Amino acid sequence: MPRHSRLTAIASAAGLAVVLAAGALTFGAVRSQAEALNKIVPAPSLDEKLGAAGTETLILAGGCFWGVQGVFQHVHGVTEAMSGYDGGSAANAQYETVSTGTTGHAESVRITYDPKIITYGKLLQIYFSVATDPTQVNQQYPDTGSQYRSEIFATTPEQAAIAHAYIAQLNQSKTYAAPVATIVGQNTGFYPAEGYHQNYLTLHPDSDYIATFDLPKVGALQKLFPTDFSAQPILVTGIKSS
Repeated sequence: MPRHSRLTAIASAAGLAVVLAAGALTFGAVRSQAEALNKIVPAPSLDEKLGAAGTETLILAGGCFWGVQGVFQHVHGVTEAMSGYDGGSAANAQYETVSTGTTGHAESVRITYDPKIITYGKLLQIYFSVATDPTQVNQQYPDTGSQYRSEIFATTPEQAAIAHAYIAQLNQSKTYAAPVATIVGQNTGFYPAEGYHQNYLTLHPDSDYIATFDLPKVGALQKLFPTDFSAQPILVTGIKSS
């Protein structure tokens, strides 16, 4: 079931229980999965050098963009984390259409960062540690469909090389109980999501969906990466809700 038809339902505990049941998940199973995910994974052996001038961008997909955006808005050195769509065309990069799972898009987050403060590899380490479960295929917990896949949209050949090497490293070290399913793709165009999806975690902390699936990720970020954690989120501005 596309999430756009559940935006009201998941605002309540009863609605979230229905969603979990539909995906054959229980609250206990969700907690167990979250506990297994929220552990620091080894840093990448291959990374860019810290201290380059200017700004850089990476685009990550890891399930619902609410949580992925919420995590990276709290990372020191990130100057913007915007929810959007990548992997498809501009013509159908709208939430209602993307939610059908037929457009090729993935719910994604475009992260702009200062390479003098944080590296691409460190951002990937955070991604694999707390932002997504990279062993799930076309799914993140109750959300199913190709639009919820785990994918790194490389913007440069160097990014692609680092990502491929890191995934191979994680698989070789058997960091997870199952192989990493994260895809390394090429950015073919990022399209910002509608305004009502931006800053969703910050604006709706009382949502049972956010409380169950996403706030624990921010908590894990603070616990596992204390020197990279920023208490004040960097919020997206200037995007209309429709």
